[in-house]
Amino acid sequence: MYIARVEEMTDRAPYEGPITITRKGFGFFSIGEDQEDLIIPAEYTKHALSGDIVKVAPAGDYRDPMGRMPPRASGKVVEIVQRARETFVGTLVEEVPSTTPRASGRVLLSPDYKKMHVPIVVTDTKGAALGDKVLVRLTDWPETAPYPDGVVQEGIGKAGDHETEMRALALGQGFRSDFPPGVVTEAKALETRGRAQIAEETNNPIRKDFRNVPTCTIDPADAKDFDDALSVRTLPDGLLEVGIHIADVSFFVKPGTALDKEAVARATSVYLVDRTIPMLPEVLSNDLCSLNPEQDRLAVSAVFTLDKDARIHSKWFGETVIHSDKRFTYEEAQQVLDAGRGTMHTELALLHDLSQKIRAARQAKGAIEFDTPEVKVELDAAGTPVAIHLKERRATNLLIEDFMLLANEHVAEYLAKLTANGGPHFASLYRIHDTPDADRIENLTQLLLVMGYHLKAPAGKVSGAELNRILEAVKHTPEEYLVKTAILRSMSKAVYATRNIGHFGLAFEYYTHFTSPIRRYPDLIIHRLIKAHAGGAPVTAAEMSAFDALARHSSEREVAAADAERDSIKMKQVEFLAPRIGEIFDAVISGVTERGLYVELSETHADGMIVVRNVGDDYFEYDEKHYRLVGRRTHQAFQLGDPIKVKLVAARVAEKELDFVPA
Repeated sequence: MYIARVEEMTDRAPYEGPITITRKGFGFFSIGEDQEDLIIPAEYTKHALSGDIVKVAPAGDYRDPMGRMPPRASGKVVEIVQRARETFVGTLVEEVPSTTPRASGRVLLSPDYKKMHVPIVVTDTKGAALGDKVLVRLTDWPETAPYPDGVVQEGIGKAGDHETEMRALALGQGFRSDFPPGVVTEAKALETRGRAQIAEETNNPIRKDFRNVPTCTIDPADAKDFDDALSVRTLPDGLLEVGIHIADVSFFVKPGTALDKEAVARATSVYLVDRTIPMLPEVLSNDLCSLNPEQDRLAVSAVFTLDKDARIHSKWFGETVIHSDKRFTYEEAQQVLDAGRGTMHTELALLHDLSQKIRAARQAKGAIEFDTPEVKVELDAAGTPVAIHLKERRATNLLIEDFMLLANEHVAEYLAKLTANGGPHFASLYRIHDTPDADRIENLTQLLLVMGYHLKAPAGKVSGAELNRILEAVKHTPEEYLVKTAILRSMSKAVYATRNIGHFGLAFEYYTHFTSPIRRYPDLIIHRLIKAHAGGAPVTAAEMSAFDALARHSSEREVAAADAERDSIKMKQVEFLAPRIGEIFDAVISGVTERGLYVELSETHADGMIVVRNVGDDYFEYDEKHYRLVGRRTHQAFQLGDPIKVKLVAARVAEKELDFVPA
């Protein structure tokens, strides 16, 4: 995260950091956790956009001309250091001149990005027509002009079409399906010689051979890449050996290649509602690096010797060659466990038993157990949504999760200890999760107290075990949703970093991402570090010096991918409900603001809003302390977490928005 700071070169040097711009053009700038944000009046933003890195000078007190707020400290943007984004996706529309409504106006881009508070004047449409979705690059923003200028960089298609909208969601976050020519060339070379390289490398004496150990993959039914496999066998002394085998992407993707440069830029794969936009070309993600059944594959593995109580007796990390005996879906593996017989039942039963004990130990340490179901949207061949349901989390889902967490934790610890003394390889990447902000926890404590729950959090400090106690206490109660939501909102966000502070949510002292190098670039770095420490190709000092920037970039790309994935689901939820305007639905109040109520439907988990003027026949005031709206005359209250029946009154697919009124 970019922290606002004060330059110390002069006594009156400006602050530097990211600015937030509202839809009305006002800016807000953070100058420290303990101080109120500076307000930046629209005329002092210097045409900064939300997220831009700017320099801000104090500008005295701002006084609202309408008298709606007390005076507060203000600032003035003196320099835009770096634009957060220079391209925007949106729809081409015609400006209607205010003086002569019938006259033909300029072509504008109406941006999809909600934080872009102004349209863009399109000076060159490159042949795109009004109503088309396009990608526009900013070219200029004259000081006296109300809107910036831009040119069409790429046409996407007619707004509203399924293919157009999915591509637009990805491009809007900086992701694209096609690869640059250099990547395509290197991928084609791997298509030709990749299998021969695998066959040759299987004879490398450095690699431990696990091809005769029972091994399987367990993945979703629609998965095309299998980047993790599990092996298990009973050793002569009665101990159990479990191998967590991860696709060896680093064997094919070398630093400095076009493949590597593009993987760095993408940093992650993106999973939209109808497609995957991979970090790597398919010849790697779906073929050479995919741990397909009945094929020899190269892996980097974390191998543990455990007793029957899942206590670790020894561990090893390094390069392997494996041969998966079976590709299970989660459902198929669960059927074998439930039936007590079937393919690899002995191995699955051993893994299941160990995973339960690993999970129990993690929970005993205070790992927070959030059960957050995922929404699955089913589409027909044309991309039209035909059903929406929650993905079921089975014991086999948890089994895979438990072993991946085990590997990530111990790989992180292994690398941390190797780098602790500043040896030849002195850097590593961690996945960190900070302790919650004390003020947020104190607010959470007050909310829970109102509902009759006492959260032990002295001075705003809370343990994962204490949060688990509250989560367990509210199970199957009317306020369960409210409490889960409030706890989630009190948490920090997990990010990548080179400085380890542990992972609060998982109760791990060390944690990293090791288990998905096909779809996450930080995992690929971890594999290179493991190999380097075992005497393989060194990770250079120049590469390690870039780890901080890589951590920030990977965290940012992760957020962008999650936004695109969430928006693709929201769009299809709105499209699914659009023909059902006027119908009544069961819902829960998922958010409360002075603008109104946010609601989530019980059936489809789509969310929408009841604007405050439609809440009821009264003047409703926002009670921030208790997360509710209260009628001034009737004292009727609508509180976060309350069940509510709502009627759908509007569905705007392009904006991904639903409007409701109480039924």
